[in-house]
Formats: sequence, C-alpha cells, structure tokens
Amino acid sequence: MRFVIGKIVVTLKERVFVHLPFSVYLGWITVASIANVASALVSIQWDGFGLANETWAVLVIAVALLITLIVIATRKDIAYSLVLVWALVGIAVNQSGYQNIVTAATASAIIILVALAVVLAWSKLKK
Repeated sequence: MRFVIGKIVVTLKERVFVHLPFSVYLGWITVASIANVASALVSIQWDGFGLANETWAVLVIAVALLITLIVIATRKDIAYSLVLVWALVGIAVNQSGYQNIVTAATASAIIILVALAVVLAWSKLKK
C-alpha cells in the first residue's frame, strides 16, 4: 500500500517502521524538553518574574498546546499529537490539587484531539 505525502510516495511499511517511531520519539523529546527547562529553572531558584508557579505551569501547557497545533496543521502527525495528549492527561491526573493546571491540561488535550479529528476529516473530504 502506498501513501502520498506532499510529492513523496511512502509505503505502509515505511510509515509504520520509520515515521511512527520518529513521531513518537519527537513527541517525547518535546515533552522532555519542556520538563527539563522547567526543572532547570527550578534548580536555579528562578523567581518566575514574580508569577506564581501555577501560572507558569498553565503557560507552559499553553506552549505545548501551541507547538502541537502547529505540528497538526503542518504535518498532520497523529502519533506525535497522541504523545502530547498522553502527557497532558498525566499532568491532569498528577496535579489534582491545582484546579487551574488540571483544567488547562484537560482542555489542551481535548483541543488537540478535536484538532486532529478536524484535520483528518478535512483531509478525507478533500480526497
């Protein structure tokens, strides 16, 4: 089975064994990079320009959402997006004491899933 991505013809085998693992890996690299920057800032006792930690967490979630929406719009990458949804759900579950963080993470995960559904439906309709 062959797929056409832009002007490139890709086989199903190549999509499963090359594109999928790299997409998942890139998703986790994105999550890890965001977490590592946050961890580094905490370790140097950065004051966050006077903003509360909860506010920064919501802003970081918004950045992750923005990056993911860009990837969805430009690459239609399902695996990458689902990795970010998984991470956001994990954040929502583990931050149950902070309602703003839970709300931001849950809303972001839903927005990503809706964006994926819209982009995939639109691409199906175009064919």
